[in-house]
Amino acid sequence: MSDSKKLDKNGDPEIKPKKWNKYALSCAILASMTSILLGYDTAVMSGAGIYIKQDLKITDVQLEVLMGIINLYSLFGSAVAGRISDWIGRRYTVVISAVIFFFGALIMGIATNYPFIMVGRFVAGVGVGFSLTIAPVYTAELSPASFRGFLTSFPEVFINSGVLLGYISNFAFSKLPLKLGWRVMLLVGTIPPIFMAIGVLAMPESPRWLVMQGRLGEAKRILRRTSDSPEEASERLADIKMAAGIPIEFDDDIVQVPENNNHGKNVWRELILYPTPAVRHILLAGVGIHFFQQASGIDAAVMYSPRIFEKAGVKSDGHKLLATIAVGFSKTIFILVAMFLLDKVGRRVLLLSSVGGMIVSVASLSIWLTIIDHNPDEKLTWAITLSILSTLSFVGWFSIGLGPIAWVYSSEIFPLRLRAQGTSMGVAMNRSISGVVTMTFLSLTNAISIGGVFFMYTGISVVAWVFFYTMLPETRGRTLEEMQDLFGTFWRWRLRSKELEKDRLIELEKSHHEVK
Repeated sequence: MSDSKKLDKNGDPEIKPKKWNKYALSCAILASMTSILLGYDTAVMSGAGIYIKQDLKITDVQLEVLMGIINLYSLFGSAVAGRISDWIGRRYTVVISAVIFFFGALIMGIATNYPFIMVGRFVAGVGVGFSLTIAPVYTAELSPASFRGFLTSFPEVFINSGVLLGYISNFAFSKLPLKLGWRVMLLVGTIPPIFMAIGVLAMPESPRWLVMQGRLGEAKRILRRTSDSPEEASERLADIKMAAGIPIEFDDDIVQVPENNNHGKNVWRELILYPTPAVRHILLAGVGIHFFQQASGIDAAVMYSPRIFEKAGVKSDGHKLLATIAVGFSKTIFILVAMFLLDKVGRRVLLLSSVGGMIVSVASLSIWLTIIDHNPDEKLTWAITLSILSTLSFVGWFSIGLGPIAWVYSSEIFPLRLRAQGTSMGVAMNRSISGVVTMTFLSLTNAISIGGVFFMYTGISVVAWVFFYTMLPETRGRTLEEMQDLFGTFWRWRLRSKELEKDRLIELEKSHHEVK
């Protein structure tokens, strides 16, 4: 009996440590590097916005629209990325995302007025939508089950790395002349896409996409390089063929596209119009986790951290930008911790712990900011310190769970034929809510105070914890083709999961004795 199928104390498949698959690791890193673009843009605008407002003479409302509109523009990219990736492949779709973002960053950097820079935001937003949709899908489809959580967390790792680089860029170029500083900050964003577009060309295509094209020989070779053993490669290929509707006995060296390949047709019918109970549950889980990831207010904390520190009592622009670097470090350090825990403790435990920590942190931040707000004539050093620490704690708890798990979870639960479009729906929800949060933060702060805004995010985080507890099963150790068995029974999913695993163990035990 395979050790990987033993149950742990929670009734989930026990995962034993295996050697690193360096080929799969390098492919995941290359694909996920596109996510650095979103992180850099989010963070660099937090500092550049201060100087854009002064240089272009725009209002607070125009500024918050400028900051958040890229998230809504990204919907155009995510809406078509899934279909395009089913048509031309996952790899070339990653290249397209890098090229589009390059031109977006270039336009923003040379903009001379508000409408001009908004054009750049639109182009960059489309590139962001492409990258956020396809990078997690590609990585999940390439990764062996034993390291899938680790590898599919890389998009969030590079988002956080981009955030840190954006904050450092803000601080480094803040001393330049007003008309030059913010432009240099934005133009630096044109450098990463150049290297990414070149590096991605060295990546293999997704084996699951190749199977859907009938290119089974190529898929087989890639699976042998990205699996933990030849036996696992054969099992993965058989599972993928079954999910794609290709007979198991179909010649693995065939090259032509099977007649049942429809390049994504009828997918929306299966996802939206006539979903099975399992697909309905998967869609709710995949879209819901992205909704709550952004509704928690994380992008407000990241993008408006200088404004938060200003409200907390930090007045110097240099000190505010320096404090934001600490936010970037907190996000980056804790995402590295999360990477090593995802496949050890599981998605569910890490997610619930993360959201619980976020609730305590953001509630504390709300309290300290409210105290400071009600004592405008006093400099409460202790409250300022606690506000900064609460902000760091908030982004840290986010990065250790909810941040990476939203991308990991949504990229691994959808069936093969629905994966690209299903993931794009999650990305669309993610960017829509992020846009709403970032485009309303300043207005809400003026209406109900900054402490009141974070109290609102606290309430949303509590609802998120309840949703995750009741609706999301553990997926650690499952192959992508097994996911559908976990969903469809809502609150009874855990009992069903254990029953399925016990039945499978009994069958494996019988086979083991027969071999003996």
